[in-house]
Amino acid sequence: MFHREGQRIIITTFFIVVALIVVSQYFVDIEWLRWLLQISGLVILILILQFFRNPKRPVTPDFDEILAPVDGKVVAIEEVFEPEYFKDNRKQVSIFMSPINVHVTRYAASGTVTYSKYHPGKYLVAWHPKSSTENERTTVVLHTPKFGEIGYRQIAGAMARRIVNYAEEGEQVTQGQDAGFIKFGSRVDLLLPLDCDISVKLNQKVVGARTCIAALRHEDDR
Repeated sequence: MFHREGQRIIITTFFIVVALIVVSQYFVDIEWLRWLLQISGLVILILILQFFRNPKRPVTPDFDEILAPVDGKVVAIEEVFEPEYFKDNRKQVSIFMSPINVHVTRYAASGTVTYSKYHPGKYLVAWHPKSSTENERTTVVLHTPKFGEIGYRQIAGAMARRIVNYAEEGEQVTQGQDAGFIKFGSRVDLLLPLDCDISVKLNQKVVGARTCIAALRHEDDR
């Protein structure tokens, strides 16, 4: 299954590769060069297909957990001041996606979209500390039944040139539902309340709509 954001580039790449194979088969007399062109075309097509793959991951919504919004590796867990919307301190969990990861963004929790805004910006490498505030990005805030308001940012990286964000203010969304897509290497920051328990560790690999990022802190643990 492939994401709808990749349909045009997949179809275009397919026809270009087919044309390359046919042309090289009939007009390239050097055998090693003909094989090189054909194999290179197929490899490019396979890479495009795997980048836009969209595995189905059914979720039974759990109001007590925040799930990973994307596949990738946890590159930061820290307390930060968030100046755009919350204007207070938040626990930030940052997940870096390499080009080989699934790049679908999924809602980390069920709730109501209370804020959704696009910001143009730079294209620093996605693991750079300033990428959260200086790169092209979107900021989305959800009001959840048990965590209150949580936020996330889709952040473009050095290779990413398009962020797709489906969140619209006032919309009711469900945990695990498709929330957007970031093309070609990027990062997502989760902005969570200080009183939640982070369930992941630095450098841990996480799976979107599968890995629990944070849970409610029970009274006995306070």
